[in-house]
Amino acid sequence: MPGPVCDHQPALDATAPPGAVVIDPAIPGDLYQKSLQSPPGTTFWLPPGTHTLATDPFGQVIPKDGDVYLGAPGAVLDGQGINRAAFTQQAKDVVIRGLTVQNFVAPRDQGVVNHDSGEHWVIENTTVQNNKGAGLMAGARQEVRHSCLRNNGQYGMNAYRPDNAITGLIVEDSEIAGNNTDDWETLSPGCGCSGGIKFWAVEGADVRGNWIHHNHGAGLWADTNDNDFLVEGNLIEDNDSEALFYEISYNLVFRDNVVRRNALVSGKRRADRGDNFPTASMYISESGGEPRVPARTHLIDVYDNTFEDNWSGITAWENADRFCNSPANTSSNSCTKLVGVPAQCVAPGIASPPLYDDCRWKTQLVEVHDNTFSFDPAHVGCTNAMCGRMALVANYGTFPDWSPYKGTIVQDAITHDQNNYWFSNAYIGPWTFVAGDTSRALTADQWQSIPWYQDNCATFDGVMPRC
Repeated sequence: MPGPVCDHQPALDATAPPGAVVIDPAIPGDLYQKSLQSPPGTTFWLPPGTHTLATDPFGQVIPKDGDVYLGAPGAVLDGQGINRAAFTQQAKDVVIRGLTVQNFVAPRDQGVVNHDSGEHWVIENTTVQNNKGAGLMAGARQEVRHSCLRNNGQYGMNAYRPDNAITGLIVEDSEIAGNNTDDWETLSPGCGCSGGIKFWAVEGADVRGNWIHHNHGAGLWADTNDNDFLVEGNLIEDNDSEALFYEISYNLVFRDNVVRRNALVSGKRRADRGDNFPTASMYISESGGEPRVPARTHLIDVYDNTFEDNWSGITAWENADRFCNSPANTSSNSCTKLVGVPAQCVAPGIASPPLYDDCRWKTQLVEVHDNTFSFDPAHVGCTNAMCGRMALVANYGTFPDWSPYKGTIVQDAITHDQNNYWFSNAYIGPWTFVAGDTSRALTADQWQSIPWYQDNCATFDGVMPRC
């Protein structure tokens, strides 16, 4: 089971390796100056103590290709509440190990370490904490291993590049905790800019063996044209919102995770205002398997997980009004991977194949199987029917006026025609089910029967399955 990394880092690099450039913590900006003056591929060793940069917002370290930054136990790089970023620009193959990086003040949507998303940075045994913005930005083939990303103002890591060029991202054996301390969803309602890690248009990510907890928002949030994700072996618990929010994206394997006590804050908030949308611990929103988009799977495959005392279970949702070039698409300049150019998704062509299908991010080819879902309302703090739900739903299409998806078209498709199946799961507790639209509450027997036919071979409180 994944466990603590923060405050449990191994004692590495206690002495300077041969040939390393030694940084003097008594000299402000010594790391910046020596990094600037040294050739590519230099190893820098930071002894114990607090290291600082220039006393202006743009004091920073600018690595060169292949540079290595090693922190002895107790080595801290401190932004003093002044510097915006610690390590910047686009050198490749940079290694940062054993450092604590703290008190930098990156602006919203920017990051402190790898500020400009350089390629193949390796961040290991490193603590990035108490910064504004994101602790890390991500670049292509970035590896984050055995690191602590905690209590940062916006994200632990922001996996975003303007050119959508992040591929092959690895986050493993790390602790991602307490991020979004600035509560960005309150500061900027609807911004979609908070959580433990946010991914945007990432092509291939492995997130495994991490402890992801107590983030003020979603633990993991993949938003807009992410593809080929493997999320496995994580402990994801006590996040204010979803453990995983997978939004207008493709092809995911979610397996062997323990998911506990997520979305209790957001679920209660939604219930208190009378909103009956099924708040989920795992929210699949306009996302699905797509064989035409290359990946390790052609499904959203959710299996062998344990879900325990979350506000609810899994909600698979498709917004009938949200599609490429629709004003209802909050990722307004983005189109599906099957079309690419929003201007193609217009009337009258969108009303006929192939655009009729390819202009939508479809919740399709979702398989939820061989999971255990346990739920006790007393543990969750829920006293009404707004919790303990599993849902496969869409809205009634109304907008825009040229949309070919009005009425119940998408509701019928997501529930009957897009190969979304729950099967062979085990349920413990008073679960209810929602299908078609958010107002339709079902018993387990109704969920399994005509016309929904979900959860074949499931068990409910140990009762023998109906197969």
